[in-house]
Amino acid sequence: MPRGYCHRHGEERPCTCAMGNLYRFVEPLLLYLLKKRGRSYGYELTGALQEHSLTDTKIEHGALYRTLRQLEANGHVISEWDNTGSGPPRRVYELTPSGKNHLWEWEEVLGHLAKSMAEFVHEVKDLREKKEEDSD
Repeated sequence: MPRGYCHRHGEERPCTCAMGNLYRFVEPLLLYLLKKRGRSYGYELTGALQEHSLTDTKIEHGALYRTLRQLEANGHVISEWDNTGSGPPRRVYELTPSGKNHLWEWEEVLGHLAKSMAEFVHEVKDLREKKEEDSD
């Protein structure tokens, strides 16, 4: 399937259908954090992910590392072992140009989603207010 193609909607633009698991918001957050911070270790990213979480659900370490591996497999992130300092070697991750473009795709997708969610919330609020008026 061509990059950016939505198999459900048939559109040539980024769509939530092809953007992975949005529920925990891990992928776009990792891309954002790597763009903002530059090279980072998985452990460093863990705390920052929780600060930006959309839900109160704790982001599991397994989800973090699975997502980093998938981003690397897709060419959005590169990693290497850092053997400097005391302690065991640590894997350090860095955003690629493809990853930066993928972050911009997420920006578009999340912008559309935010607009849709705001419209939905407004409609539900109107419905509730109408129901309360009808019951008076």
